[in-house]
Parts: sequence; structure tokens; C-alpha cells
Amino acid sequence: KMGSWGTLLAFALCVGCASAATLGVVYTEGGMVEGTHKRKGLFRSMDIFKGIPFADRPGRFENPKPHPGWSGVLKATEFRKRCLQITFTQTSTRGSEDCLYLNIWVPQGSKVSTGLPVMVYIYGGAFLVGGSQGANFLENYLYSGEEIADRGKVIVVTANYRVGTLGFLSTGDANGPGNYGLRDQHAAIAWVHRNIKAFGGDPDNITIFGESAGSASVNFQILSPYNKGLIRRAISQSGMALSPWALNRNALYWAKKIAEKVGCPTDDTARLMGCLKITDPVAVTLAGDLMLFGSSDPVVWNLGLSPVVDGDFIPDDPGNLFHNAADIDYIAGINNMDGHLFAGLDVPSINRAKETTNPEDLKRLLRGLTREKGEQAVQSAFELYTQNWGPSPSQETIKKTVVDVETDFLFLAPTESGLYLHANNSKTGRTYFYVFSMPSRIPIFPKWMGADHAEDLQYVFGKPFTTPLAYFPRHRDVSGYMIAYWTNFAQTGDPNKGESKVPAQWPLFTSTGHKYLEINNKINQNSIKAMLRTRFIHYWTSTYHSLPPFSNSTAEY
Repeated sequence: KMGSWGTLLAFALCVGCASAATLGVVYTEGGMVEGTHKRKGLFRSMDIFKGIPFADRPGRFENPKPHPGWSGVLKATEFRKRCLQITFTQTSTRGSEDCLYLNIWVPQGSKVSTGLPVMVYIYGGAFLVGGSQGANFLENYLYSGEEIADRGKVIVVTANYRVGTLGFLSTGDANGPGNYGLRDQHAAIAWVHRNIKAFGGDPDNITIFGESAGSASVNFQILSPYNKGLIRRAISQSGMALSPWALNRNALYWAKKIAEKVGCPTDDTARLMGCLKITDPVAVTLAGDLMLFGSSDPVVWNLGLSPVVDGDFIPDDPGNLFHNAADIDYIAGINNMDGHLFAGLDVPSINRAKETTNPEDLKRLLRGLTREKGEQAVQSAFELYTQNWGPSPSQETIKKTVVDVETDFLFLAPTESGLYLHANNSKTGRTYFYVFSMPSRIPIFPKWMGADHAEDLQYVFGKPFTTPLAYFPRHRDVSGYMIAYWTNFAQTGDPNKGESKVPAQWPLFTSTGHKYLEINNKINQNSIKAMLRTRFIHYWTSTYHSLPPFSNSTAEY
């Protein structure tokens, strides 16, 4: 009898030792760090590090600099403050100028993990807001890497970067070159490359991924010569460096507006920047608000704080830099109603069942979006988008068309252009395209809604598993599929091959085949499609660009 008890006891102890694989204290370039260890199940656990500094507290409007290090063991158990930014109401600020910290999730099995693929996440927020942990719902943070790490056997890293005025204000010359936020992201990627081996990661297999402004940032990072050799793969979810909102082509105009608001001189860029450097950072941050309401222009033209071509970090127009990504595997895609968020602000009637949206509203929107080209563009775009309307289009048809216009102009056309450029410049890098079409879960939206901007995030980060009561089984299905494709891709460069089974073989995107995967809860072989909205993409990428520019005083934008 004792023998079997002994075996049981030995087994129990062994299970204890087997499931307790943990990194403990980790040596990094700045000093020792210790995180927390969390049991996930038999033989499965997670080491979590929150708030490791990857750079020193940045000087205002200066590039990030190395952290001087620390003595003793840094307890990395709490998320640090996000970078100083405006609040949602745009009436106050949150966060701190001391904000360059990152978080790491390391999945453990019965032995301490080594050589794992690494996924570094760059958050969105219009280059104005955002934080490495994301929105908090009952201590369940949106950007917790736990589900991705556990399900896909990858290390997940999320990092802060400067946003708003302090991250992206630029005078367009050497006095205020801008792109501080992009350089923070790069500093985090470089830190991961130098240190992740100590956490069990493979420094030569880093995938960066991001959504919205973070998605455009991912694109900027793979185009920047500064990241040569640091990034192996990349995923852009709803945004490209080529998106009209992602690149600020008239930085000085916005810098002067912000300087005026806080009483700094605008006649000389050296004086302007000198003054901003000594002005209260909260006032400087508040001055970079979004004039969302009360502007007659479409929202996209009010995003005046974004990356610039600085001749250094971004040495040239993004379209000319895709040779730098020739050996980087790339997935990029959009949500099928990405433009809805913007359309709801530009044409509010689309979300109000009792309000009529009429053809004139569509024309007015087109006039705002195509203001560089004038009336000829308005007419040609209007004809294209209404050609299947028939004599009396329904409200649903008109409202959906408004959303299509914003989706195509802001997301789809730039994403396809980027994929073309990637595929055409590629040496070893593979190219994949997807469209996410899971219908919105937001109950107040119209019945015809597809996937709005940012609705993919809850699935990529596995929320249907962490808060099961808030979702249905179909949501867990799509979440499982996305995590499988994303982490297989991080592991092998092919979303179909790796740790996880996938429901359909996702083909490569080529400049002739235009194949893509439609992602929702019913993925099967019929989800492989081709030639998405070709006529509309051709209009925005070719016809529209060949129209003569509109000669009015809109050049200031």
C-alpha cells in the first residue's frame, strides 16, 4: 500500500516541480528584474513582467536615450503610466513624461522556455492616445498578452511610446524633426532584440504587430533603415504608412497652431521649439487636441500630429522605401467597415435609424475627402459609388455607401497599395492580405454593420476566452482562428504552419492574383477570395491621383 502512496506522492511532487518552471530573476542590460508567475493549468504557466524601462526618461522633443540602469532587483509587477496624453473628453490629460516602459508575457511548460518567437505589439490611438496595457475592464486589460502567449507559445511584448504633441509635433526642419514616438517604438524593438534571449525568446525571430495608428507605425518601422536586421516579420491591422491620415505632409502648419495656442512665437522655428520645451507639458499636450466636432472638414484632416518624412528615420516618401522590407514577411489587412468610425463623425445620420442620409450627404463627404482635387474628383467618385444604386436607393444602400467610401479611401486602397509594393519589392519576404468581417458586437449600431475600426483587437487578444460570459461560442471560434494564424506566422513566416491548426489554407498575396482570406467565425475553403473591390481600389490608387490638383488655398494642410 505504501508503495502506491509513495508513487502518488512522488507524482504529486513531480507535478509540482514540473508546473513550476519559471524564469525567476532575469538579468537584463539595465540590471536584474523579477516579474510574477501565474499558473495556467497542469504543466502550463506564465511569467509576466510589467514596467521594465527600455529607455531613460526622454528629454522633451528629443530622441529616446539609453536607460542608465539600476542596482538590486527591479520588481516588474505593475504597469507604468502611459505617456502624457489628452483624455477622451480632450479637457484634461493623463500619464507622465516618464513613460518608456514595456511589458513581457512568457509562456512556460514543464521546462523553462527557450528560443520562442517574439511578438511586439504597437498600440493605436490616432497617434494621440494609447498605452501599452490598453483599456482596463475589471483588471482585464485589452492588451494583456496572456492568451496569445499561452495559446500560440510565443513571447508577447507591449511597449509605450510618446503620442500627441510630445510624440509627433514637428517644424519640418532640424529644430523640430518630429517622429519622437516612432523612435520610441524603435528603441523598444531594439531593446527586445538585445535582451529577449534572457527571457527565453529568439532575438532573430521578432514579429511586430499593431492596429490603426499602431498598424501604420508597424509599416513605418519595417520601412525605416534604423530597423535593418531587427525585425523578421510584421502584421498591420487597419493602417499603412500610405494611409492619408498616417503621414503629416504639412507639419509646420500644425506646429504653429499649437505654438499659438500656448503663446509661443511662430515666426522662427528655433524660437518656437525653444519656447515649447519650457512651456508646461500639460498645456502643450492639451493644445494638440482633435477638433473632432465643429470642424466642417472630414475628421481625417484634423489628425495633424502624425509621422513625417524627416530625411533620417523616415528618409523618403514611404512609397519609395519598400526595398527596406524586402526580407520581412508581412501580413496586412482591414476590417470590412473600418471607415464606419470616421463616417459616423463625418455623416452622423448614418447611425440614426430615424434620420435620412441623402445623396447630397455623400457628395459633401466626397468634397471634403477629395479637396486636393476639386469638383472633378467629386463627380467621378460619386458616379462610381452610385452606379449600382438604381433610381430609388434604400436608406441602407446610401448609408452603407458612405461607410464604403471612408473604408476604401482611408484603409483599403492604401493597404492594397502597400501590399503591392511589398510583394513587388520582395526578395524572401512573403505577403498576405486579409479582410476581417465579424459583425459588430455594439448593440446601438445599425443592423447592416460589419466589423468597425478596432473591433478585431478583442479577438486577437483572446478576450472571448478571458471574459467568456461576455461572448458567444462563435466569438471564441474567430478568436482561436486569429491567434492561430498570427502566432503560426510569428513562428514560421507562414500563417498556415506552426504550433496551431488552422481552418483554411491562407494563400500568398501576389500583384497578379490579389488573393486574400476573409476572417470571421465561419472560415473554410470558401473564405479564400480574390480581387476585392478592384474598381474602387483602382479609382483611388490610379484615376484619382491622375486628376489635376485643385488650385485653391488648401495647400496649408
